[in-house]
Amino acid sequence: MGVSLSNEIGWQSRRYSADTWTWEIRPIIDKQLGRWYLSFNPTLDRSFHGPGVKQGVVFSPNFKFSYDFTKKIAGGIEYYGSLGPVTGFDPISQQQHQIFPTIDLNLSPKWEVNFGLGVGLTRSTDHLIAKMILGYRFNF
Repeated sequence: MGVSLSNEIGWQSRRYSADTWTWEIRPIIDKQLGRWYLSFNPTLDRSFHGPGVKQGVVFSPNFKFSYDFTKKIAGGIEYYGSLGPVTGFDPISQQQHQIFPTIDLNLSPKWEVNFGLGVGLTRSTDHLIAKMILGYRFNF
């Protein structure tokens, strides 16, 4: 069982998000069981500039299940949600829920490649979205 904590303070242009300054606290709980990989991220988000400030801390759970088809290719399902403020979740119609069938490519120990096409499950969620993570692991 792996446990870690990721923190991200970020800025993005207003044309991409009305909330330009945000903070994300992402606990990561994961486990490799043979060819299966399981991960749960009970993420907390906070906006510091924009309309989301009034929401306070928002609960945004994520999870992933994947299966290693080969040593280099894994396929899985990822879920990304935003349920609303921790003090009282939004009605389901205002929550965001996305499901992504994904592929992970394990090209080398230094590179991480993940991509998928997600479908929104509520009206408040983007209907169709493509995602890709291209990561490089540095040795410090």
